[in-house]
This record gives sequence, C-alpha cells and structure tokens, in this order.
Amino acid sequence: MDFVPHTEEERARMLEAIGVGSTEELFQDIPPELRPKSWNLPQPLSEFEVRRRLEAMADLNAHDLTCFLGAGFYDHYSPAAVDAILRRGEFYTAYTPYQAEVSQGTLQAIYEYQTAIARLTGMDVSNASMYDGGTAMFEAAMMAVRKTKKTKLLICTSLNPIYRVMLRSYTANLHLDLVEADLTKTEDLQKALDDKTAAVILQNPDFFGRIHDLSEHAAQAKAQKAMVIMNTNPLALAVTKTPGEMGADIAVGEGQVLGLPLSFGGPYLGYMATTKKLMRSLPGRIAGRTVDHDGKVGYCLTLQTREQHIRREKASSNICSNQSLCAVGALVFMSLMGKQGMVDLARMNMAKAAYAKKRLLAIESVENVDDGPFFNEFRIKLPIDARKAVSMMIDKGIAPGFPLGRYYPDQPNNLLVAVTEKRTKEEIGYLAEGLEAVL
Repeated sequence: MDFVPHTEEERARMLEAIGVGSTEELFQDIPPELRPKSWNLPQPLSEFEVRRRLEAMADLNAHDLTCFLGAGFYDHYSPAAVDAILRRGEFYTAYTPYQAEVSQGTLQAIYEYQTAIARLTGMDVSNASMYDGGTAMFEAAMMAVRKTKKTKLLICTSLNPIYRVMLRSYTANLHLDLVEADLTKTEDLQKALDDKTAAVILQNPDFFGRIHDLSEHAAQAKAQKAMVIMNTNPLALAVTKTPGEMGADIAVGEGQVLGLPLSFGGPYLGYMATTKKLMRSLPGRIAGRTVDHDGKVGYCLTLQTREQHIRREKASSNICSNQSLCAVGALVFMSLMGKQGMVDLARMNMAKAAYAKKRLLAIESVENVDDGPFFNEFRIKLPIDARKAVSMMIDKGIAPGFPLGRYYPDQPNNLLVAVTEKRTKEEIGYLAEGLEAVL
C-alpha cells in the first residue's frame, strides 16, 4: 500500500504554486553531503529476522557496564511493580484528561502525584509534571521574569551544565541577561545581585553532589525582590532540607530517580512546585479534588494555562506538557517506598557513596576535591586526564564516572563519581582496584 497521500498532479500543482520546477529543486539548498546517499532500503524481513537484526544492533551498545555515571541521570533500581502498573491499559493508553467525567482514574493519579511532590519539596502546590528537568528549569525562569518584570537571571555555575545550555537555547531570542557565577558563598551572591535580577537559580545537591543550606541565599535574593529557583534531586529531599524550608519560590528538578529507567535518555519527567501565592503563574495544568452535587469526591483540571486551553496571549507556556505516564510511574515508586522507605533509600545512597569515596581516596595518586557533606555523588582528582582514565576503565567493564573536563575545561583531571543503591561493596572494590591499576 502506498502511504504517499498526493497524486503526481497534486504535487505538480503544489510545486508550481511555490515557484519551483521539481522536488529536487525544492531541496537544492541542502548541501549534497547532508542529502540521503540512497533510498535503496533492504528487502523486507520476517518478524523473527527483524527481531534478531535489532537485537544484534542493540548488543553493540555497552549495556553491561558496572555504572558509576551520574551527572543528573542515575542508575537506580526500579521495582517490578512500577512497570507492571504502568502497563495496565487504563494508564498506558490514557491521554490528556480533557473530559473529567471519563478520566477520573487518570486525574486522581495526577492529583496524588502532585500531592507527593508538594510534600517532598515542602512547597504548597505542584503542577502535573513537565517534559524533563531542563524544560522545568526554563519554565521556572520564565515564571520569574513574568512575575517580577525584570530581565536578569543569575545562575550558579554549579547548576547542571545541561540545564544552563538549555536555558540559553530557549532564551536566545528573548531580551534577557543570563549571568553565570559561583554563588555557593553568600558574599558572592550579594555582589552579583542587583535591582534588575528576576531570579537566582541554584541547585542542591549541586552538580558536584555537594549539599548546601541555601536559606541565607534565599533571604538575600528576596531582600533584593528577586525570586529563588532551586533545582533539587527528589530522592535527596528525603534527607536534606527542602526548598520550602529554605525559602524557595519555585522548586524544579528531574524525576528520573523516582523509579524511571535510564532508557538511553528518556522519556523522563520534570517536576515543578511553587507557593500558593504563585500558583496561578504555573505553566501546564493542575488536577484538583472536589465534590459533585451528590457530595461524592471527584477530580478535575482546576488550572490549565497552556495555549491549547486559553487565549494565546494569556498562556503561561506553549511548550510545556504533562508526562502523565512517567508521573504515574514516579507516584507508584513513591507509594511503594513510603515515607520511611524514601529516607532509608536516600541514606543507603549516601552511605555507599561515602564508602566509595573512602576507597578511592585510599589510592595514593587520587586527591580529594571537596570537603563537607555530599549526597550520592562526589569529585576526585586524578593524576591524569579523567577522559583517558574513563576510556581505560571502560575496557575493564566499568563506567567509573563522568569526566568533568567536558563541561569544565579547568577541571580536566576531575572525575565525578555517582554511587546508587544498585552498586555493591564488591563493585565498589572493583572500581577502586581497577582505577588504581590504570593510574
């Protein structure tokens, strides 16, 4: 069956209307090296042959490495129940719950997810999730710009570099001033703040895994009438001071650590929570609980600020979307773990990371970079380029961490090591022994 919907005559009329003589002429601005070399597709295969071919291609990926990589995305364990519940038809096939009367299950799940995120972050209200952590960060920045009517965003250099690139990409055509500085010390923040600052953007634990109490930072920013945006690891929030406790206006982050597999980079979800005062400025949607005329509990969308729902000029965003399936997965994970389970899991991550750091610093040529508390990630300094060390360790079947020189040119020898609950004492031992051997 031909899936091309237009006849030759229709294509000819369209080409004539736009003023070109042929399809080839239409695409002549594309450099020859970027054009397809050939449309000679392979002959059709049976299901078995396709499956075998794809499995062979998948096996080319290094999927059997012992993983100590982090840098914003982590190799956590996802209980089997998460996947089992997500694959139920009522969740797996559900779309945007526009019709509340036939979407009660989806709406309740979103409502429960929002409640869990609000409690975890210490904020008043959460929206129904975002694309991912980076777009949630951008949306938070735009919230601050709209609310304060200021144009300067003060960004800490210990914010995830991927998010910093995304912020610059999304705001490239806007008249905003993005200033990056090391804001870990309050005196440095005080120097950088001015009356044009719309928001101060911070991360805790930061990109290097360090845990900070940002309460004074938040107070300084608010004294300058700037908003405070905090990016946080939701698992770390089980044991650290929450954005709400520290005085943040908006809390955002990546929800992948809440039961979602790495999956070669997605799909994930971004969480976003704020204060009651700023609730109506949230992008996306909020599911709410109410009662019907018979007094029965029901759920509905109580806030919808996307341009699909309201007048375009009133919309808070035209890119945000609720990652419902991923949000339900995160909710299932948090429900399975429970309050104490989240605390126990976070402490296990911290304990294993502390043990790994002790083992690695016992290597004579390895140096400590940071003192003070950290979550499940830390920096060490190697006597050689970290990228070279990583390459040699990959050959040993271990991904030892993230070479920071990729994002921080002044740290070519620094390695960022992440340790989750999945890493065993034996695997940490292999990491230490293997790294000592290659050094």
